[in-house]
Amino acid sequence: MKNIILGTAGHIDHGKTSLVKALTGVETDRLKEEKERGITIELGFAALDLPNGQHIGIVDMPGHEKFVKNMVAGSSGIDVVTMVIAADEGVMPQTREHMEICNLMGIEHGIVALTKIDMVDDDLLELALDDINDFIQGTFLEDKPIIPVSSVTNQGLDNFVETLEDICSNIPERKFSSIFRLPVDRVFSMKGFGTIITGTLMSGNINIGDDIMVYPKKIVSKVRGIQVHSEGVATAGAGTRTAINFQGLDKESVKRGDILSTPETLIKSYMADARFHYLKSNAKPARGRTRIRFHSGTSEILGYMVLLDRQELVPGDDACVQFRLEEPICCIKDDHYVIRSYSPVKTIGGGAILNPVSQKHKLFDKAVTQGLEGLLLDDQEQTISFFLSFKGFSGLSFAKLRVMTNITDKKLTAALQKMLAKQLVVQTDKEKQIYVHGPFMDSFKDKFLKKIKNYHADNPLKEGMPTQELKSKFQYIEDTKFFNLLFKKLARENLIVLDKSIVKLTGFKVALQVDQHEVKDKIKSIYQSSGLTPPFFRTICQDIKIDKKNATDVLRMLVDEKSIIKTKDDLYFDAKIIETLKTQLIEFLKEKKSITTPEFKEMVSVSRKFVIPLIEYFDSINLTIRVGDTRQLRGKF
Repeated sequence: MKNIILGTAGHIDHGKTSLVKALTGVETDRLKEEKERGITIELGFAALDLPNGQHIGIVDMPGHEKFVKNMVAGSSGIDVVTMVIAADEGVMPQTREHMEICNLMGIEHGIVALTKIDMVDDDLLELALDDINDFIQGTFLEDKPIIPVSSVTNQGLDNFVETLEDICSNIPERKFSSIFRLPVDRVFSMKGFGTIITGTLMSGNINIGDDIMVYPKKIVSKVRGIQVHSEGVATAGAGTRTAINFQGLDKESVKRGDILSTPETLIKSYMADARFHYLKSNAKPARGRTRIRFHSGTSEILGYMVLLDRQELVPGDDACVQFRLEEPICCIKDDHYVIRSYSPVKTIGGGAILNPVSQKHKLFDKAVTQGLEGLLLDDQEQTISFFLSFKGFSGLSFAKLRVMTNITDKKLTAALQKMLAKQLVVQTDKEKQIYVHGPFMDSFKDKFLKKIKNYHADNPLKEGMPTQELKSKFQYIEDTKFFNLLFKKLARENLIVLDKSIVKLTGFKVALQVDQHEVKDKIKSIYQSSGLTPPFFRTICQDIKIDKKNATDVLRMLVDEKSIIKTKDDLYFDAKIIETLKTQLIEFLKEKKSITTPEFKEMVSVSRKFVIPLIEYFDSINLTIRVGDTRQLRGKF
């Protein structure tokens, strides 16, 4: 059967706790102060078995105006609400505020319990019913059952249970996120058990032995035991009242407002973007930077509400806003929240989170507000694109996209596969499952190609741009996998040619000017004729009276095209001559196994000035390896 949580709401002293006791036999007021004052201060919990076998959890919420924040904490995770209204008083201020909170929290199913009918006559009862019918018009309780009951005489309780059973049977299965989350509403310790945390399990599952992280502190502990509705279980699922016993977790390290999840799943943020409904009951417009109390899950955090597209918000209107908070939150997209004014404290509005991990936006930026409004649509690709568009080259991992989009794992995987096929996203790291926005890659690709084009223009005689030099132009990108992916993508699109550590635009060819052709022929001729005893390049420039910069550009071109080989100390050799020497050296080492420097000097018949650069060149190209005072072949030939 479905897991269902029933919450009570309504004005103080209208009989919420008495109704729960009459239904379940459980006295939910457990604190000494609650018993002495006869009012509910903290959240109370009970369970009820309906005649059809449906087991439901009950959260009894306080009705006093001073404890509305506790009521808000209890309203998260509720499936059905019982709006309790006393027949002798009718609709009261906290009845209205609780109704507004339930509306803002997205609760859609409920029942009205008209309590204390034993204290009024038929005329007063009729007046109370009329009052309630007027009150529920335009709310989620419009046309919902109103059941007169007495917790003293038990009159109407059977009808109430029967009606509740019918409501619970017809509630559609709630769509839960795949992420395990349990907002903490109570923490206590029990002798022999240690720290116990209770809450309504919002989504996902938890098992004995699982590692759990307490957010936002990021404390990790292991689950020692689980109870659901006071019964020990091995696994707890979404939509249940759950108590978890932890191993080695100090009671002082956890408080109401914290949230439990799996390690490194949720993301801490001091800002969130949201769709905000400003209640019609407010007396004046909300200004652009309003001091507020932000309620989400079981937490209350102080901060500011920033209007993104207007100077003020009139009562009854909706707008995209940003919350800038004094403490971090760990929300996911679509989480419901309630906003209360800083002082005097009053519920002023609420709605659903659009972007749970935001950054400061420029005000009156149409692109931002249009993007946020697009998140209101049930368009998975549009939602994914919105979040990736802000992340540039760093992109987002699959794990972070789960939190930010609130799309289930299966649907998120399917959506990303479709977007990959349409090149709307690019996966830059398969192992970490990092995705980058496709349009960003296209714009970055243009910047990349422009750098190469400019390099060709500045260095027309160079075969291409060293890849490391190109990467250095984008020092803010440290991920080498991003570059490797981009290189492969551009090469696959036939836009660049990669040659080991050199990159060039497809179709680029070294273009010599008329006088450079002559310089090229002269330099090649000198190195060809000088064999293994070439002059230093600086000497060549002086002897044939050519411009050093021009000659250097031509020489680099010859090196790039592998006509000339560079060793060290300004020494260059003709490539064909070096290739002949290489063959000779290989044959010698095949026969003799090793060669000393004097033996190599005897082989080439040149002075030490040339011998050392030559033998070290063969080391550098991994032909030979130095072993003691000899060289040997590094590989098989």
